Amino acid sequence: MTDGDFQAVGTSDERMFGPRKIIVCGFSADDQEAFREMTAAIGLADLPMVFASEGQAAATLGEIVDLPDGQGYGQASALERAVVLSGLTEKELHAVMAGYRSLGQPGPLWATITENSIGWPLSALLKELAAERAAFLKRQSR
Repeated sequence: MTDGDFQAVGTSDERMFGPRKIIVCGFSADDQEAFREMTAAIGLADLPMVFASEGQAAATLGEIVDLPDGQGYGQASALERAVVLSGLTEKELHAVMAGYRSLGQPGPLWATITENSIGWPLSALLKELAAERAAFLKRQSR
């Protein structure tokens, strides 16, 4: 699934690809609430979110990002812990990542929706991200 065209994210006010939304996976109900509170604290209280569960694993990212704001909120998810960002500015992306680190929760897989990945099933994206993380950690341990 990798398209081999990964690029570092800058720090501009330019919006990235996709509708403005965050897809949150693999969070308990309490962690979902903490994530919502964190986004409000960094000035993004109005940012729509979808809390994906096992029922959306086969859905494409495009289908999930089109779900209504708050879908799945309060329902724990057994998916791999991940945060998928869509349509945010580069500055907002960095703010969300920094805010998340301040929560002290387990590190999620991070992704942004691209023209290529919007058609991927969520399960395929999570598998790809987990494989990339494992390869990165293996390289680090050498």
